[in-house]
Formats: sequence, structure tokens, C-alpha cells
Amino acid sequence: MLQSFERLVERQIQKALAEGKLRGLEGEGRPLPDRSGEAFIDMVTAVAGRIMAEAGALPEEFKIKKLLDAAKQSYREAEGDDAKHVAMALIADLQQRYNIAVEARRRFIGT
Repeated sequence: MLQSFERLVERQIQKALAEGKLRGLEGEGRPLPDRSGEAFIDMVTAVAGRIMAEAGALPEEFKIKKLLDAAKQSYREAEGDDAKHVAMALIADLQQRYNIAVEARRRFIGT
């Protein structure tokens, strides 16, 4: 069954190519963007995030995630106990805010 589906998809692609329907698409002739970070995210969330990012409307959890990643990097680079404690407190705060934002989104979309 999977092979027949693959053949059907391939035929549809070849038909669209022959009819010129795949010309002039955005990004034509350029490499595909690196989306390796989406490998462990469900497809719906990844697509929704990409659409919102292209429209310039990132959800709060995405913004917090970037801040959290930066805070973790700061912790790794911190020198001295005091600097590490400050960085760890920031990480804890951002992690809690991130979890709240993720939970709010999940409740909103019903997953």
C-alpha cells in the first residue's frame, strides 16, 4: 500500500512538473532551509510556528525559548559561583514561564 501511495505521489509531482505548475515558486533554485530543530516537534506545531514566524507573529513560548537558550549559554560561560547562581535563577524563571506558555497553548488548541 505504501509503495502504491509513493507511486501516486511521484506521478502527481511529474504531472505538475510537466504542466509547469512548479515553476516560479518562492525559493526556487535555492537549498531548502535547515529545519533540523523541528525534528522533535509535532508537524502541526512546526508548521504553525513557521507560518507565524513568516508573518512576524511568534507565540510567547518561542520568544521565551530563545531567551532560555541564551540564559543556558550564559550559565555555561559564567565564571564564579555568584554569576552561576544569578544565571541559574534566570534559567529557573524562564523555564517556568516557558512551561506555562506551552501549557496555555496546549489548552487553547486542545492537545
